[in-house]
Amino acid sequence: MPAIVLIGAQWGDEGKGKATDLLGSRVDYVVKFNGGNNAGHTVVVGTEKYALHLLPSGILSPGVTPVISNGVVIDPEVLFEELDALSSRGVDVSKLKISANAHVITQYHRTLDKVTERFLGKRQIGTTGRGIGPTYADKINRVGIRIQDLFDENILRQKVEGALEQKNNMLVKMYNRRAITVDEIVTDLLSYTERLRPMVDDTALTLHQALNAGKTVLFEGGQATMLDVDHGTYPFVTSSNATSGGAVTGSGIAPNRIDRVIAVVKAYTTRVGAGPFPTELFDDSGEFLRANGFEFGTTTGRPRRCGWYDAPIARYTARINGVTDFVLTKLDVLTGLETIPVCVAYDVDGVRFDEVPVNQSDFHHAVPILQEFPGWTEDITGVRNFDDLPKTAQEYVLALEAMSGARISAIGVGPDREAIVVRHDLID
Repeated sequence: MPAIVLIGAQWGDEGKGKATDLLGSRVDYVVKFNGGNNAGHTVVVGTEKYALHLLPSGILSPGVTPVISNGVVIDPEVLFEELDALSSRGVDVSKLKISANAHVITQYHRTLDKVTERFLGKRQIGTTGRGIGPTYADKINRVGIRIQDLFDENILRQKVEGALEQKNNMLVKMYNRRAITVDEIVTDLLSYTERLRPMVDDTALTLHQALNAGKTVLFEGGQATMLDVDHGTYPFVTSSNATSGGAVTGSGIAPNRIDRVIAVVKAYTTRVGAGPFPTELFDDSGEFLRANGFEFGTTTGRPRRCGWYDAPIARYTARINGVTDFVLTKLDVLTGLETIPVCVAYDVDGVRFDEVPVNQSDFHHAVPILQEFPGWTEDITGVRNFDDLPKTAQEYVLALEAMSGARISAIGVGPDREAIVVRHDLID
């Protein structure tokens, strides 16, 4: 049975939660392998809407074992707020497994994230202020705190002391903030140990055994390819690997276990925060996409920047991730447009680029070369078969498929759970 990686193809918010939910009834494990509570999935189940930030979307699927693996950074307060909120709505969260090697977000990580971003002024990256970057920085600097450390108070105290020796110097001398005491951090973290204990697991071993037993495992990426710390629009990126390669290092499975890579891509493009965005719209068309697509962040509530579909980015994503299938979401948002432009290449100071420029400065100055496609006015939210879509909608999808580097296997036509058109099976 397969190991499937599901990632975002643009700058996030593509609808990965919906795609995960589509596969949920057919998989045994859903694994979050990167990021933290700096992104969100909105999943609609019947009349119920769930906004998830730290938890994998598979926690909403009965029979699925949700896993938070070692590549994730965890804010324990947020973790239990989400679990309690789901439990209060009747969702069974008892099967959640958490890697002992996942790193912990503390109060000083959140504080540093916020004051550093403010200090940058006009050079702000646009972080969510939730401590993600500073936690990953501590991980790389080998001064991080892992989930397993919460079960040994002596080790925990030593690690917090070592971290705060540096952090307090920065907070007090550079940012004019108060020093944080070791006791307040240790006391806070120890307050979560008893609730955490039954959830903590050697998740890499568990997933290895599951695959050997013929189980289907879905690896769910946070953020998206263009926010990957290595392959995204650096420095306007997240602090982890949101690409398919991140599923390997972020979960402890071997590369040869991955059978399929599914990338979720919107029928247009959005991003949140600063950074280059060649197809961004500043006119009524941008407002149309924002209003019709309800483009506001699940985690932050910030209005998303909106633009037309960018085919070079889709091709880049297909190449970087080894994409086997695209899931195209929010096709219904385009309903009512007379024509729909698509970016097919870029113009950079008179030079045509058919692929994403490797030079960040070139990408920042890229002007989209657009090709227009006829739109449609028919309501498509009730369509379930590709042949029942308006002819121009079919042609739009097929054109995107031809220029994006992989087949489009499923199409989202509305916000409801069942509002999807399946062209090719995503598992078999």
